[in-house]
Amino acid sequence: MKEILSTKNATIKEFKKLHKKKYREELQQYIIEGFHLIEEAVKAGAEIDWILFNQRGKTEWSDWLGQQPSELLIYVSDEVLVSLSELPTPQGMTAIVKMPDDEKKIDFSGGWLLLDNVQDPGNVGTMIRTADAAGLAGVILGEGSSDIYSTKVLRAMQGSNYHLPVIRKPLAEAIDRFKEAKVPVYGTELNPEAVSYRELSNSKDYALIMGNEGQGVATEFLEKADQNIYIPIKGAAESLNVAIAAGILMYHLENNN
Repeated sequence: MKEILSTKNATIKEFKKLHKKKYREELQQYIIEGFHLIEEAVKAGAEIDWILFNQRGKTEWSDWLGQQPSELLIYVSDEVLVSLSELPTPQGMTAIVKMPDDEKKIDFSGGWLLLDNVQDPGNVGTMIRTADAAGLAGVILGEGSSDIYSTKVLRAMQGSNYHLPVIRKPLAEAIDRFKEAKVPVYGTELNPEAVSYRELSNSKDYALIMGNEGQGVATEFLEKADQNIYIPIKGAAESLNVAIAAGILMYHLENNN
C-alpha cells in the first residue's frame, strides 16, 4: 500500500486532471467519489486503477479495504482527498477507474432511452438511473449530451452505469438501426400531430427519444420517429422537466408491455 500526504505530489496532480473531459479521454480514466459508487464499480467488475482513502475511509470501511488488492490502495491525507473532490465534504474514499474499452452493442430488444443533446448533468444521470430502475435495456447518448464520466453525472447515476449499457452514438444512426430492426421509435414533443402517451399500443421493444432542456428533440429525429408523443399537462405549467417526463414515459411503457 502506498501513502501520499502532499497535494503537490505529481501523481495527485495527474489525478486532478481527470475532472476535465479532455484529460479523461486522453488518459482513459475517470474519478468516482464515495464508498457506494466504488463498491458498485468493484461489484460490476470495472477495472480499478487506484483506491485512495483517508483516516475516515480507513475507519469506516477497513474490512472492505482489507479485501482489495493492496497494490491498488493509497492512503492519503485529508488535504489530498479534499483537493481531489468536487463535493463540499469528501466521503473518505475516491477511486481512479479505467474507462471500458469494449464497445457495447445495441441488441434492439427491450426498451431503450435515447438522449438528444441533454446537457444538464443531473438530468442525464437521473434519466440513466431511472432507466435502470424501470428495467430498460440500455441508454444511448447522442451528440451534445453531458459526459457520463463527469462527477456530477456519476453522482446522479448512483452506479446505474454499471447495471445497463450506456452507449455514446450519433442518434441518426441509432434511430435508423432501430427502424431497420422494426422496433418502434417514439419522439417526444408538444404539437397537434403528437398523441398522448396513454394512446400508444403495447410494445415490448421500443426506443424513446428525450430532447434538450430548452429546444426539445431535434426536428430531424422527430421526422424519423414512428410516432411522436406527449404528456398531457392539466395545470398551468408550460412543460415538465425532461428527467421527470422521461420517468413517466419509461414506467408507462415498461408497465404496459
